[in-house]
Amino acid sequence: MTVRSKSFLVVAFALALAGCAGRNTHDLLNKTTVAAPASDIAATHEIFVATTRQKATKDPRQVFDGDRSLTTSYARVDVTVPKVHHVGAIERAKGSADSNPAKQFTATGVVHYQDAAQFGKAVGADIAMRGDRALVFVHGFNNGFDDGIYRLTQIAHDTKYPGTPVLFSWASSGKTTGYIYDKESANAARDDLEATLRMLAKTGVKSIDIIAHSMGTWVTMEALRQLAITDDRDLDGKLGYVILASPDIDVDVFKKQMIRYGKPDKPFAILLSADDRALKLSSIISGDKPRVGDYGNAADLASYGVSVVDLSQTKGGDRLNHAKFADNPMLVQLLGDRLRTPAGLASDEPDPTQLNNLGQGLGKAVGSVAEIVITTPFKVLTIATGG
Repeated sequence: MTVRSKSFLVVAFALALAGCAGRNTHDLLNKTTVAAPASDIAATHEIFVATTRQKATKDPRQVFDGDRSLTTSYARVDVTVPKVHHVGAIERAKGSADSNPAKQFTATGVVHYQDAAQFGKAVGADIAMRGDRALVFVHGFNNGFDDGIYRLTQIAHDTKYPGTPVLFSWASSGKTTGYIYDKESANAARDDLEATLRMLAKTGVKSIDIIAHSMGTWVTMEALRQLAITDDRDLDGKLGYVILASPDIDVDVFKKQMIRYGKPDKPFAILLSADDRALKLSSIISGDKPRVGDYGNAADLASYGVSVVDLSQTKGGDRLNHAKFADNPMLVQLLGDRLRTPAGLASDEPDPTQLNNLGQGLGKAVGSVAEIVITTPFKVLTIATGG
């Protein structure tokens, strides 16, 4: 393929794909207060935030924008989920229209914290109240602040996670054309994520679970690598699940990161899919080098001590197939069943009976034959499903 052809493909992909989020506006707050009967609200979630974004000044409704800050800011966003919500979906108002809490996810308020100490006290109190667990979500490429807030709300709600949700929001531009900018923003946020994880570990938390998506997996792996360099790779025993969904990381780079980190002691999973269209673009931009999220050799990855879940035969919620872990209802259920068991009590070996039950349900949802293939350092499990 010529350089000209590759350039054409990059442009074509950028125009055709909506990225990880795909919204033209990144407003989080409503222009005016829109009320809804309490009977129309399924739940209100308090999302704690550590972010390397700057506070939005041009459009305060965004709360934080895509510009980088050299320091970490802290906040809490309260979000309601409507009773009409469908598992795997994020119901949102179109464009810049106000959200209706009876029909859409709605951010109802924002609390800003002065510094890390004030934030740590607030998040620590919430962790103690909810069962001594925290779930840290690190979003991916082309995400506005709003996208990360709503995705974590959806994950926490649909998985019925029994702890405190914490969003680490790095300064993605929220634009499909911002891949290089986002990559540099991800690099700049490594120390901030490391510091956030250390801060959470100093609360009364017993388990810090991490879900990272797309380019957010790069930030996460770098932070974990830095923890390992200081001989604190498991946060003094408090690191729980690590789940890397659709990792946008060069395969060779990931291997070097894992060599430095070492074989995990707690469940550590990679979710990949050969039909991930967003990662196809990333591969082209990166010189036709494979990304971990669409790598075809699961056994090779598993040799580094991780479990690899191949979702290639399952259905995604949009044309990108880049967020199956969160937008496929049955996969969300599988994720939730896993997360509700503390990592310290979980086995690295999945429960075949549970997986087969979920697989049968997935087959009905997909309407055709499908498979989930799980490759662990010990064995390969294939969960066949049928419509």
